[in-house]
Amino acid sequence: MIILKEAKTKRDLKRFVLFPFSLYRRNKYWVPPIIKDEIANFNPKKNPVFKNADAHFFLAYRGKKIVGRVVAIINWFEVDKQQIKKMRFGWFDVIDDIEVTKTLLDKVNEIGKANNLEYIEGPVGFNNLDKTGVLVDGFEHLGTMITWYNHPYYKDHLEQLGFVKEKEYLENKFMFKNVDAVYYNRISNVIKKRYHLKALDFKKTKQILPYVNEMFEVFDKSYSKLSTYVPISDAQIAYFKKKYISFINPEYIKFVMDKDGKLIAFAIVMPSFSNALRKARGRLFPLGILRLLKAKKHAKDVTFYLIGVHPDYQNKGVTAIIFDQYTKTFSKKGIVNCIRTPELEDNEAIKKIWEDFNPVTHKRRRTYRKNIV
Repeated sequence: MIILKEAKTKRDLKRFVLFPFSLYRRNKYWVPPIIKDEIANFNPKKNPVFKNADAHFFLAYRGKKIVGRVVAIINWFEVDKQQIKKMRFGWFDVIDDIEVTKTLLDKVNEIGKANNLEYIEGPVGFNNLDKTGVLVDGFEHLGTMITWYNHPYYKDHLEQLGFVKEKEYLENKFMFKNVDAVYYNRISNVIKKRYHLKALDFKKTKQILPYVNEMFEVFDKSYSKLSTYVPISDAQIAYFKKKYISFINPEYIKFVMDKDGKLIAFAIVMPSFSNALRKARGRLFPLGILRLLKAKKHAKDVTFYLIGVHPDYQNKGVTAIIFDQYTKTFSKKGIVNCIRTPELEDNEAIKKIWEDFNPVTHKRRRTYRKNIV
């Protein structure tokens, strides 16, 4: 018999966070989160997303053993302001037993129905800065700190329960040597001269902080037309700044400014922390923090986390300036592989940005949808 328990206490939330550590303990591709950070992410007193969202954390038990987990999420901005009557679910992990999956998702359906919502979609997080999608192809590739990993049977469970594909995401990678540095340097100089633009590089994190709010303004304008977009509040921006900016090597954040000193394009690249996180096993101390700091400076693989161009400058070659900046930095660092975050399969604009680098799709993930009954 499967019993659901809502995780409300600190002890239960820690159990919620630790469940995947046992589920994937023999899997060499799963990348664990930092336990302390994951628990803080679920704390309404620390994560401002809860000002606009409700979340219920459920653990599935068979006897005394945890066999599954899920977060049932309502983003009220999405529901009330955008009139998208969606019930979200995320942080979904289960053993290979469809009855466990059914029990967890029936609870999600129940909450959605009680709130007069129309359909369920997941796995997704609270907003656009969270992880998204269940992995459906590419299980033999190492995960990243900004994506979920899962067993192949997750897809089968969802489809057997009547969920259908909602959105497909591609994860691509390319070798840095495929980037023609001479070409991008030449094009970059032409674009900068034509539109009176300037590239901005950083050496220290404190140099970046004054620009973060302006960066998110560009982010908002760049991504607002995507079907998945939910605006990011000022409080969430401040939370992001505190949580992530210090993790990122400042040399891997690139800005493009106009003649008046206004930010019109940006890119954030993260050094790959995957191997460091696997060795840390979810803990910063005693050695985890040292491994992360080493990866921050010396990792040979990088992940393109965010890239945005103000609509007024889209399709004008501005990304050439960003890539020119990165070729100079990556050459010094000896970067080998460039990995991209999940991108919507039908996002043709983003495909054009990368097409010259001979990208290879190594993973696919998708969200699933089902009407609430």
